[in-house]
Amino acid sequence: EVPNNPELPVIVYNGVFADDPSGLEAAFNRHQWSGSWAGGGSDYHHYHSNTHEALGVRSGSATVLVGGDAGERLEISSGDVIVLPAGTAHMKLSSSPDFEVIGAYPEGNTPNLRERNPTDRAQAIHEIRSVPVPDTDPVFGKEGPLLHKWVK
Repeated sequence: EVPNNPELPVIVYNGVFADDPSGLEAAFNRHQWSGSWAGGGSDYHHYHSNTHEALGVRSGSATVLVGGDAGERLEISSGDVIVLPAGTAHMKLSSSPDFEVIGAYPEGNTPNLRERNPTDRAQAIHEIRSVPVPDTDPVFGKEGPLLHKWVK
């Protein structure tokens, strides 16, 4: 199974960009979450052991699975943002035809791509624990809830 993050919770901001989902990427970048990309998301379990990830829904809706097979199904739609701590498995289960998500990383970190692999688990957990808590929340900057919920 996937390692997930032993210390930090997933944060979901429902509808935070509902009035202007096109402003997601600019807000992420303004708060030092960059290296952004746009696409339909991945339909297989994967995680990033070397960085956290913000995912903002620019259009459409989807059902995603966070945390591996035994994880939580989340219904997300235009204007929602999910912030995944390093190591958190995620995949898209289904989506509307117009679904588009924007991904970004603290300080523009380049994410690695890991899938389920029992032989990598110990190394992955070590990497996950060494990823620092970001200085800013991707949505709210220096004042965001992330800074209170993610404390090591």
